[in-house]
Amino acid sequence: MELDTSIDELCKELKLSIIGEKYHDIASMAAKENWQYTQFLEEVLRVEVDNRLGRSKNMLTKLAGFPVIKTLEQFDYTFSVGVNRKQIEELSSLIFVKKYENIILLGESGVGKTHLAIALALKAVQHRYKVRFTTISELLSNANRAKKEKKYDSFLKSIASPSVLVIDEIGYFNMSKEEANHFFQIISKRYEKSSTIFTSNLVFSKWVQVFAGDKIVTTAILDRVLHHSHIINIQGDSYRLKEKKQTGVLHSEIYKFEAKSSNIEGQNQEVV
Repeated sequence: MELDTSIDELCKELKLSIIGEKYHDIASMAAKENWQYTQFLEEVLRVEVDNRLGRSKNMLTKLAGFPVIKTLEQFDYTFSVGVNRKQIEELSSLIFVKKYENIILLGESGVGKTHLAIALALKAVQHRYKVRFTTISELLSNANRAKKEKKYDSFLKSIASPSVLVIDEIGYFNMSKEEANHFFQIISKRYEKSSTIFTSNLVFSKWVQVFAGDKIVTTAILDRVLHHSHIINIQGDSYRLKEKKQTGVLHSEIYKFEAKSSNIEGQNQEVV
């Protein structure tokens, strides 16, 4: 009993919480199977390391700020056109992170761009890389706030620190000249120092309209974004509407009217 109390106190002092909980069970197994002392020590240390790794991954996942958790195993390769399974599997090895390469996912809304971006970033988290997910609107809002509060340098430092940064929804709104400059500063800080995953509903020739119509800034941004990059162009219908199409809901008169209006707005969009 005194020995147990002493072990518990030592585990608390060394912050070995899981060993304090598990050593009884491990000791019983060691005695039953006649382990060597070194084998017992290895198992005790392994249990502690596995626990710490698990806590670390959970914390990194929380800090990443994913809106939802998506995995590569959940992705439907049969639905989307233009997604090469072999290429995605190669990217999931995270060589792109080690080489500071970017990934650009292009396609219309609902084809799986954000799913793949989150899934690849989650792979990085599972290998204990620091990751951050943000939409372009959230990113620029934070940049504008930091500028007003005279914390811009700290903001750029914080946005440069993740090994993988996901910037979602580029192209859904046009930026002001100041916001385009913020984006250029962010990309420049990360260029050849870390990896960024971008999602966009626009082909590159349309990006100039997003960046306040400034060709010089757009060229400078694309030069850095496309250098050392992997481009995945996803085509097809919206995955979100897949089930509705199968049940026939999308054949209703209301949807036809909305779809027709939507097509008029987007009929001049260039398809990659």
